[in-house]
Amino acid sequence: MSAQSGKRRPYLRPISGWWKRDPYFIRYLAMEATSILIALYALILLFGLLRLSQGEAAYNGWLETLQSPLSVGLHVLLLLVFGYHSYSWFKIMPKTLPAIHWRGAKVPQPVITRIGVAAAVVLNLLVIAGLAGVQP
Repeated sequence: MSAQSGKRRPYLRPISGWWKRDPYFIRYLAMEATSILIALYALILLFGLLRLSQGEAAYNGWLETLQSPLSVGLHVLLLLVFGYHSYSWFKIMPKTLPAIHWRGAKVPQPVITRIGVAAAVVLNLLVIAGLAGVQP
C-alpha cells in the first residue's frame, strides 16, 4: 500500500446555502443587508449636501429629483427597511445590556424591547410634531 492511499481525506462540510437552514441566520443576514441600504440613503443625503453647496438651483434640482415616482417608491421602501433595522436593534438590545431588575425581579427581554420601541416611536412623533410647526 502506498503512503498516499493510506491517508484519509479530511471531511469538508458543505457550505452552500448554510444560511437557509436556520431562520435565525436569515433574520441576521436581513438585518445586515439593511445596513447596506442605510448606507445608500446616507449617500443620497450627502449628495443633497453637495448640491446645496453648489447653490440654490442645484439644490432645487435635487429636490425635484426626490419628488419623482421612482424616488418616492425608494423612500417608502427605505422607510420600511429603516423600521425593520431599528426593530432588529431593539430586539438585540436586552442581550447587550446588563440584567435590569425592577422591584426585585429581572425585567424580561421582550419588555425591554417593547420599551425601547415605544421610546423611539414617541421621540420620532415629537420630532415630527416639532418639524410640522416650522414654516419654510
